[in-house]
Amino acid sequence: MLALAAAPLWAAVSGVVTNGTTGKPQPGVTVAMMAMSEAGMEPLGSATTGADGSFTLEKSPPGPVLLQADWQGVGYNQVLTPGSPTTNLGIQVFDVSKTAGAAKVSQHLVLFEPGDANLSVSETWFFANGGNKTFYNPSEGALRFFLPAAAKGEVQVRATAPGGLPLDRTAAKTGKTGIYKVEFPIKPGDTRIDILYSVPFSPGGEFSSRVLDTSAPTRLIVPQGVTLSGPMIAGMGQEPQTKAFLYQVNGARYDVKIEGTGSLRAAAETAGGNEEDSGPGIDEILPPIYDHRFVLVALALAILGVGFVMLYRRGSEVGPETAAPAAKREEKRR
Repeated sequence: MLALAAAPLWAAVSGVVTNGTTGKPQPGVTVAMMAMSEAGMEPLGSATTGADGSFTLEKSPPGPVLLQADWQGVGYNQVLTPGSPTTNLGIQVFDVSKTAGAAKVSQHLVLFEPGDANLSVSETWFFANGGNKTFYNPSEGALRFFLPAAAKGEVQVRATAPGGLPLDRTAAKTGKTGIYKVEFPIKPGDTRIDILYSVPFSPGGEFSSRVLDTSAPTRLIVPQGVTLSGPMIAGMGQEPQTKAFLYQVNGARYDVKIEGTGSLRAAAETAGGNEEDSGPGIDEILPPIYDHRFVLVALALAILGVGFVMLYRRGSEVGPETAAPAAKREEKRR
């Protein structure tokens, strides 16, 4: 009702598109306006920026809308809600490069959630692009990963651009056995790509995989009550909030034995204050193609990321000589 009441107050939408690579207004950019609703996106119109980078969309939107500026095959989004300014808007785009340049993988996390019959595997890659160009190479993909044959090619992919919402993507086969690629633009800022799959498993079983990009650390995560052992991994400690354990992978391949069963979903729901039905117990593993699992896994990995960064930054600042006194001071402070 509020959205409908505010609709007559909306004026034409106008603004300027700036190229973040050149620092100048960008002509020739297509700016499309789409209505956002439960039924999906409804096109409302589009305009092309002029020589000064300006654009105007005459049709007044009836409610929340999405503006998407398309430049060199990549879209840059901005959401407008009822009551927000609709004039003098600023949208930033970037030139596209087919080489990675400053776009690098900063961290790779692999979460294992073993059940009685299946092992759920959630992998997350964090990209940091400190440059002023978008890395986009559709033919090669932004990410290549190894998918075990036991997954039977069934994998769910979700990618999140800087400041954006998670978007479902597809994983395409490459010419190499078990190697898949994900097409997604890596814009300046922080991007993450998540994949989710499951393989048959019984407690005490083994799991093997490959790390295709060894330039960034790969860390394995298991819930409390689950342990890993193998020649190419080293324990890094326990995250205080979720009680998950972290292992560092030392090499381009890892073979691990997994003991115990468990899930981080319960920890994520507790930490996130989930008011909905918590669903299955901690020992039950749902099939991988479930949208809500991405939300819970993302929350769990976010908690883990913050917790481990704080834990190991503090550890690196405390030398062997001062570790014991520091621990005593921390215990006394608590």
